[in-house]
Amino acid sequence: MASVFHYFLLVLVFLDTHAAQPFCLPGCTCSEESFGRTLQCTSVSLGKIPGNLSEEFKQVRIENSPLFEMPQGSFINMSTLEYLWLNFNNISVIHLGALEHLPELRELRLEGNKLCSVPWTAFRATPLLRVLDLKRNKIDALPELALQFLVSLTYLDLSSNRLTVVSKSVFLNWPAYQKCRQPDCGAEILSSLVVALHDNPWVCDCRLRGLVQFVKSITLPVILVNSYLICQGPLSKAGQLFHETELSACMKPQISTPSANITIRVGQNVTLRCLAQASPSPSIAWTYPLSMWREFDVLTSSTGEDTALSELAIPAAHLVDSGNYTCMASNSIGKSSLVISLHVQPAQALHAPDSLSISSESNAYIDLRVVKQTVHGILLEWLAVADTSKEEWFTLYIASDEAFRKEVVHIGPGINTYAVDDLLPGTKYEACLSLEGQPPHQGQCVAFVTGRDAGGLEARERLLHVTVVLCVVLLAVPVGAYAWAAQGPCSCSKWVLCCCLHRRKAPSCPPAAPQSKDGSFREHPAVCDDGEGHIDTEGDKEKGGTEDNS
Repeated sequence: MASVFHYFLLVLVFLDTHAAQPFCLPGCTCSEESFGRTLQCTSVSLGKIPGNLSEEFKQVRIENSPLFEMPQGSFINMSTLEYLWLNFNNISVIHLGALEHLPELRELRLEGNKLCSVPWTAFRATPLLRVLDLKRNKIDALPELALQFLVSLTYLDLSSNRLTVVSKSVFLNWPAYQKCRQPDCGAEILSSLVVALHDNPWVCDCRLRGLVQFVKSITLPVILVNSYLICQGPLSKAGQLFHETELSACMKPQISTPSANITIRVGQNVTLRCLAQASPSPSIAWTYPLSMWREFDVLTSSTGEDTALSELAIPAAHLVDSGNYTCMASNSIGKSSLVISLHVQPAQALHAPDSLSISSESNAYIDLRVVKQTVHGILLEWLAVADTSKEEWFTLYIASDEAFRKEVVHIGPGINTYAVDDLLPGTKYEACLSLEGQPPHQGQCVAFVTGRDAGGLEARERLLHVTVVLCVVLLAVPVGAYAWAAQGPCSCSKWVLCCCLHRRKAPSCPPAAPQSKDGSFREHPAVCDDGEGHIDTEGDKEKGGTEDNS
């Protein structure tokens, strides 16, 4: 009886101990450390932070999991949590209220995630945070007030991110740094502010000047984990240490040009030049009245540190190219512009007064484009400027070798669009525009192909399917049938040929394409199809008549 009672007491003790043990997530390990209870989940398939964690945990480590965000209210029941390690996950978003209900948090480690930015105001809820580890992320910018709510922070790791430019104001606004710069700051905490900024793609231009000066003059209370910060850009500074480089102050672009007023004759080549000095290096763009129609080559090169030269080349200038060309240079500090006036004069305007070499026909600049295209239609638009001041008429030609078609349209002054909606699908056409009474010149034509007709494609697909089915049927005919056909008095091929010759009909030929009086389009021979896959010309018809008479 005593042994039974003893066994019963052991069972009660076991059940009481098991019931008192806190809950631990499946696949994770829970342990007691000197600072309190710890939850560690490594390589566990957690898509989100569990919402049923015990309030007794002082440290939570979730690492190497598919965790992709820190949503708002993630730790609503963990007000005593002090250490949160979420390293080597896929976290790309931290919501603004993700750190709420964590007033006791002292360490936040997010190494090896995919963060591009951090909601720095979220740290208002963690006044006791001392360690913030953000290395090996994708952070590319730091606001000047990023550290203003990290009043207790003593360790900040931003190494191996994508930072290119950071203002020194980020650290000057750090409350811990401001406090320790005061005269009454105790010497015992002067070495407690540690910052890691190495392995970032720093761009050493004027925008980084403040940080470079800050790093050069850094003293306690700030300590750099690695003081050998290296420039990756621009090219002239690549590979230099912060301590070796000298950066100039930033300035908005200043533009100059060798000549702001240029006069040339029609047909000459001209290059407009614009020199811009700025820090950081400027970007240069050109604008001019006909930029939508006239596209010129622009070459921009660096002639020195913080200096760029842009050249706009105009080949074979026309009267229409006259006007103001604006060179605009801009950088992060500001922008400036400069106007270059180009005057293109007719060729005879620069000749001697007694010169007799005056062209007998007018010239015009014509730029023809396809604006809209469908299966059966086309919309053309053009820019046409004549050399003379009088209003000119133009002639539009639309022709196709495949469709045996040529259309001539006379266009009056002030009209610059024309639409055609009765073209054949899948056919190549050519459109040309010239002055009234003159043939089109090179560069005044545009070729295009109309779209495919979906109905025609479906019909061809059905024909292909029928052909495949017939082939399968023929292949399925017994070999004996072929032997019987071969022993007949007339082979199948001869019988088909005889029948086809007797049943042949006279071909009908489409009329030849109309000819242009200016001779700018080729003549098209009259070609016809008899519907049986045989093509005849007029010479074939005469030959056939001779054979019948014989």
